[in-house]
Amino acid sequence: MSMRNPERFHVSSAVVLTSPTAADRLVQILAEMPNVEVHAAEHGKIVIVIEGRSSGEMGATLAAISSLPDVMAANMVFEHAENLEEGLINGHRPDAA
Repeated sequence: MSMRNPERFHVSSAVVLTSPTAADRLVQILAEMPNVEVHAAEHGKIVIVIEGRSSGEMGATLAAISSLPDVMAANMVFEHAENLEEGLINGHRPDAA
């Protein structure tokens, strides 16, 4: 019986708070960060998604975001993790919508 730990994939949403005047510049910086996607920005609130191989990796990314100039707060809202399945096609589940 194998006791191997399956490889996990983690995804988290977070909200980054900045001043409205710094938002556009910060959105550009966030969009260039690896494993970070910007999904919405309005009135200094920026919604992002962070992907990673562990909670620690995502926490490190969120900590790096928190230390950026003009960031007032960066808070994780939701995290989901699942085992990567054997049989992925080009890194994606064939049954995913």
